[in-house]
Amino acid sequence: MGTPLASVLSVLATVLGLLVLAWTILFVSKGRFLKHTFERIASAQSGREVKVAGDFQLYFAPINVKFLAQRITVSNPAWAGSGNFLSAALVDSRISTWSLVTHKYRFNWLSLQDGRFDLQWDKAGRRNTWTFKSGKEGGDPFELPAIRRGIVQGTQLRYLDPRMRIEAAIRVHTVEARDTRVDNSIRFDGNGTAHGTRFTMSGSLLSPNETVAGGENKLQLHAEAVRTSVAISGTLPGATEIEGADLRMRMRGRNLADIFLMFGIAVPDTRRYGMTSALTKRGDEWRFTGMRGRFGDSDLRGRFTVKMTEPRLLLTADLATRTLDIIDAAPFIGYNPDLIEAKGGSGTIQQVGGAPRILPDAPLRIEALKNFDARVKWNVARVRANKLPMSNIELGLSLDNRLLKLSPLNFSLARGTVHSDITINARREPVFTNYDIRLSPTPMGVLLAGFGVEEAGTSGTVKARVKMTGTGNSVRDSLANSNGRIAIILPKGSFWTRNIQLSEIDVGTFVQKMFEKKLKEPVQINCGLLGFTVRNGVAAADPILIDTSKNVMLGRGGFSFKNETLDLAFRADSKKFSLFAGQSPVGIGGYFSQPSINVITPELLARAGVGLGLAVVASPVAAVVAFVDPGDAKGAACGPVLAGATARAQRDKDGRPRDDVGKGTTAKSEDGKRSKSERKEQRKKFLGIF
Repeated sequence: MGTPLASVLSVLATVLGLLVLAWTILFVSKGRFLKHTFERIASAQSGREVKVAGDFQLYFAPINVKFLAQRITVSNPAWAGSGNFLSAALVDSRISTWSLVTHKYRFNWLSLQDGRFDLQWDKAGRRNTWTFKSGKEGGDPFELPAIRRGIVQGTQLRYLDPRMRIEAAIRVHTVEARDTRVDNSIRFDGNGTAHGTRFTMSGSLLSPNETVAGGENKLQLHAEAVRTSVAISGTLPGATEIEGADLRMRMRGRNLADIFLMFGIAVPDTRRYGMTSALTKRGDEWRFTGMRGRFGDSDLRGRFTVKMTEPRLLLTADLATRTLDIIDAAPFIGYNPDLIEAKGGSGTIQQVGGAPRILPDAPLRIEALKNFDARVKWNVARVRANKLPMSNIELGLSLDNRLLKLSPLNFSLARGTVHSDITINARREPVFTNYDIRLSPTPMGVLLAGFGVEEAGTSGTVKARVKMTGTGNSVRDSLANSNGRIAIILPKGSFWTRNIQLSEIDVGTFVQKMFEKKLKEPVQINCGLLGFTVRNGVAAADPILIDTSKNVMLGRGGFSFKNETLDLAFRADSKKFSLFAGQSPVGIGGYFSQPSINVITPELLARAGVGLGLAVVASPVAAVVAFVDPGDAKGAACGPVLAGATARAQRDKDGRPRDDVGKGTTAKSEDGKRSKSERKEQRKKFLGIF
């Protein structure tokens, strides 16, 4: 048959004969002799070391490819350590031959027993163990193939993310598939740790048949950890893919800080809370959007994003609150909200060495600040508080490598505004804090009314500034080691008369006003300053000087941030002649949390004793001399007062330096208490006529 057709037929017959021979050899030998060839080719294609320690079979049976491997292992990439990405006691399968040609792999039968998967991210979050690469570049993530029939038993997964410090062990329950359909949902459970905190989890893929066919993947996940419950539901783009997921999260617990600490993020403690939000992943960002919920008796809404950047996470948030309950705000400055809820204002007080302390001493979480940076905006429309007229809070927070800035930190107080810029430098040890707090001119009457004092005829205003620095890892320690200045300025205005007369204890004038029904006659304030210089946590009056149309009020002493004691004395000298004027200091003592006012001071008692002596040796009329005020008080030059100047810069109305406002110092011991000699000397200075 020496023709071209005969030659073609001869070649085809030879090829067919060889195929039949190869099929026969493979079928008879089960392809066991291809074991090392398979290991070599699979290793080269995947970029991993593939080993089969037990029986191996690879042949056509009769058309599908029969693949069986006992004790098969696929190694991790070199960066993930010496472990295996996959190990299984048995893989027994029938693979569609045509699917091998099209690379759309389909298992007509799959049995996987005691499979172990090691799912790891590298420290930079750029590589993972389930993306196979044959070279330095390229490669595709592992995709779950279509399975017509099969059973998966004893499967376990290990998940490790070093950046988030998450490690989890997950067990997949037995899965059976028949005629391309999974008999039930794919259920799983497990446990693990996040930043050292243990958690448990359980969940399921509710659409396994769509999952194995590459379609929609419905997920339900529930996790419990540190008094926190998290439920996530929604769809995944792929059975092993999170990127672009459309998920919904519900979270509730006792303290919102618990769940954040699991991811190395420090936020203030909260009362019991409940939150919902949408959740998705885009690139290296986890996005929580449409967030709504409550913490304590306050509402919260907005969005925030956690970005996996190096060397620290970046948290950005844009939050809003309609009503913030004052109790819920307590943890933001270091108070326990549960104690305040149970005890009211007394819940802020602690006993230290038998003395009450109100300044918060909760330490700053310095270690957690090393893990993340932050950019946060938070706006609060209203604060629910009985005696605090506060609203319209605007907070801008930035954290950059342990340098925390609260700027702006602004809010409305009565009809004024407090502007604050606070910088907390945790790069230093101990923490160094810079305080700059300003109160814009605020109506005094409205401000006092907000704190429960009758507004009456007061029309004066007040403005203030606190500019200090301090060292310490808590508010209490920082203020106890602070230096700087506090100035409260009273521009021109009027006060309710009774306030003025009580301050100078002018019994005659007070009674006269009361019977004339002129108790609320306004008294004009020319200017006033309550200034304090703070040195090493002890504040000294520098000066206290208020000039009114009828008298001049002076103050001495100070207070201590170290032990929270008060030791102040106020005196009012009249500008007009008056009988029965006590002219004795009004003392303010005690503690920040428990102040005391002493009107009947030793000076007033001494004055009464002198009057009694004069009555005995002279006449009863002479006793009145001890209570006469000649009305020689020096009016103040208001320029230095309104500028918030120190005592040394103060002048009287004639421009002469004042000698009655002290020197801006107070002789106090290290614990903030004045010595006996200092108290005696101060009394002498206030007794102008002796």
